[in-house]
Amino acid sequence: MTKPLTKIRNICCIGAGYVGGPTMAVIADRCPFIKVTVVDLNEKRIAAWNSKDLSQLPVYEPGLDAVVKRARGRNLHFSTEVDLTISQADMVFISVNTPTKTKGLGSGQASDLRWVEACARQVANSAEGHTIVVEKSTLPVRTAETVQSILQASQEPKDEQTKQKTFVVLSNPEFLAEGTAISDLESPDRVLIGGEDSEAIEALAGIYKEWVPAEKILRTNLWSSELSKLTANAFLAQRISSINSVASLCEVTGADVKEVAKAIGADSRIGTKFLNAGPGFGGSCFKKDILNLVYLCRHFGLPEVADYWQKVVTLNTWQQDRIARLVVKKLFGTVTSKKIALLGFAFKADTNDTREAPAIRIAKDLLEEGACLAIYDPKVDAKQIETDLTLPPNYVLADKSSSPKEINNAEGIWWPSQNVKEAALGADAILILTEWDEFQYLNWKEIAPLMRQPAWVFDTRSVVNANAVKSTGLRLWRVGDGAQ
Repeated sequence: MTKPLTKIRNICCIGAGYVGGPTMAVIADRCPFIKVTVVDLNEKRIAAWNSKDLSQLPVYEPGLDAVVKRARGRNLHFSTEVDLTISQADMVFISVNTPTKTKGLGSGQASDLRWVEACARQVANSAEGHTIVVEKSTLPVRTAETVQSILQASQEPKDEQTKQKTFVVLSNPEFLAEGTAISDLESPDRVLIGGEDSEAIEALAGIYKEWVPAEKILRTNLWSSELSKLTANAFLAQRISSINSVASLCEVTGADVKEVAKAIGADSRIGTKFLNAGPGFGGSCFKKDILNLVYLCRHFGLPEVADYWQKVVTLNTWQQDRIARLVVKKLFGTVTSKKIALLGFAFKADTNDTREAPAIRIAKDLLEEGACLAIYDPKVDAKQIETDLTLPPNYVLADKSSSPKEINNAEGIWWPSQNVKEAALGADAILILTEWDEFQYLNWKEIAPLMRQPAWVFDTRSVVNANAVKSTGLRLWRVGDGAQ
């Protein structure tokens, strides 16, 4: 049977998370002639996307509220009616979570594809006519085979009255950096489309051509597209682990990692990006994708390659543990019952995402040592911190923390703070873990007197003015700074 010419007028995206929501908002904004509907079974999340108060959107991204405001209600919709929306769609994007498996075959490395499979089965049951199915989630190589098998099983009509369904599967991985997702979508380095059906590929390419230059739209086979996403994240994470390893060497040799990064970044073969030393990489993709790559390499009989990429993750974990140990060492070998102001909990600035945030592991290490943590982040709420630390906050001490005597007998507790000064009140140390802009311009002359002396500032992001901190008598440790 010859497939009909595909003209995209209705798009359905399954998954209203960090990828699906912003991506579909930009597509709707740039393609007003296409009806775009984002569906999710999470009623609370859909309600947040539909909220009149744009500050309540479930995803925080600079510029996202303006895009949603322009398109929502015109051709951008958010709904829980999954089956109905699929049945009306010419193209269905699968943009659901693919976490690392926690049990069973491949536990700790392989991706858990249960939600992808569930989506494929739902599309197979609900779609009508010809449907292009687009993998938007980050998936291991050859996942498309699974999706295709499920869809093909539903193509044969069950009776003469049932219309025949046809499907084509494409891979269209996202290359978004949280905090700059909207600009990444509006002006991407490249758009990658993998597939075997040229008509479907051009139908998807035609959507992106509305605002992306044609030369930036790359076409590959399915497997190259899937592997490109994993490899891109692995290479970026590798650079972070590499510069952090150099930072530790700088600290013991008297070198400055900022100067080293500037020198090597001046080489056009290397470039300047992802050479900022810090507490390690976080986010939903880097660790998950590298572990997926490790699993695939072992599965296909490449143990040496698997070991190589595993080291990138191992060094990232080591960096976070190293920072926690360093805090303990500088505070006279113990942090038990000492208050530490932890500034920043999101894995990076300009996002409220805490998935795999370095702050989680570092905070847990310090809590294990008996520290009392006052945590402040401008975009992450207390409920999310509680979920990540698997420990409820202790509010009893929040108003009494100016006196060290009040926390003398408390160990391993935390509570949220409303601002930096509140967090610093009575603290033995300030630990900066996220590079929020406001942390670059803190008034240290006002903060220093609030703290218990001798007090430390641990700057894992190299954002503070070193002279301004030291001029107040505070002691400073900055990642990769051997001069200290």
